Amino acid sequence: MTQSDSQNTPEQTVVEFGKKNPFPAEVKQMVNLNGRGSAKETFHVELSLAGSGLDYQTGDIAGVIPINCPEVVADFLQTTGLNGEEEVQRESGKRRLADILSSEVSITSVNLPMMKKYARLANNVSLNALIDSQDRDRINNWLWGREIRDLVAEFPPSLPLETDAVLGILRKMPPRLYSIASSIKAHPDEVHLTVVTVEYDAHGRHRKGVCSTYLCQRIKPGDKVALYTHHNKNFGIPEDGDVPMIMIGPGTGIAPFRAFIEERKATGATGKNWLFFGDQHLQTDFLYQLEWQKYLKNGILTRLDVAFSRDQDYKIYVQDRIKENAAEIYSWLQDGAHFYVCGDANRMAKDVHQALIDIHVEQGGLSAEAAEEAVAELKKTKRYQRDVY
Repeated sequence: MTQSDSQNTPEQTVVEFGKKNPFPAEVKQMVNLNGRGSAKETFHVELSLAGSGLDYQTGDIAGVIPINCPEVVADFLQTTGLNGEEEVQRESGKRRLADILSSEVSITSVNLPMMKKYARLANNVSLNALIDSQDRDRINNWLWGREIRDLVAEFPPSLPLETDAVLGILRKMPPRLYSIASSIKAHPDEVHLTVVTVEYDAHGRHRKGVCSTYLCQRIKPGDKVALYTHHNKNFGIPEDGDVPMIMIGPGTGIAPFRAFIEERKATGATGKNWLFFGDQHLQTDFLYQLEWQKYLKNGILTRLDVAFSRDQDYKIYVQDRIKENAAEIYSWLQDGAHFYVCGDANRMAKDVHQALIDIHVEQGGLSAEAAEEAVAELKKTKRYQRDVY
């Protein structure tokens, strides 16, 4: 090849995938983890990363860019009076408004800044009065459980809304973050998610979680899902495979601990592993039950304690199981165990945190203040890690 030929040869462009350029991951498999008769619908979703160049570690997060439900898009168009067939100029070229509303922008959640922006467009007397009152309790009470279409329906504009003006108040579709439920050592070129469907009724409308219903109800094997991986520097498996782990993961909080155990199996780690899992019913809601039983049988999982809250007259939660095993948990901690919590931040994580303090009081003979300091030290040294939401 001559120098001239070399100069004229086009360079091959390497596409880099990440948050700014999500990878279209093919759906390989979907399994409903709940049994027949469950009040929940929780899916194990397997996605291919082949060709993406994406990598992750245990404890990391997958960001999924969802697509809005067609019914919600249609309702939004009807409520705002906009024409979904209208061609709108975007950075990438012209697109149908319905397509923009489907995949580019968030058309559900509403907050005070968005309410104020809409108020300037709508010039609605009642809405202006609500905002001008500066009564945050009253405003927050109105916002709770409502969506943008509720805002337009309850406070209609004085003049027809214009497309550009409406798009101007909508934010870009935000990614939804999920704890990764797999070890890449156990599943090369794959990422697994554990997703529970969110649906409820509020203010006379049926509501659907944007991403959960997208993943659980509207995709199927062979479809593509836009995603990227994100490093979670404050939540990960111990570097030393001999270190014991205590893992608290009720409901979908179990996801990262499935990854932890897969990683320990793949690396031949010898540290003890103790898992606490909780949900509503043993018969229908024991997520990944066969896997945990297999890990118990082969010794990779040392202990498994479960709490099924609705299988008896009184409710039992993971924090109750922690209190019941206070002495042994304290012994594991004294032996250097790492303590992990994943799941609901509002109640479960707070109750587990308090139980951990109480264990130090009861088993360590510490004052309440000293116990709080001991737990704070566990956090500081990264022996107590939380991934709560």
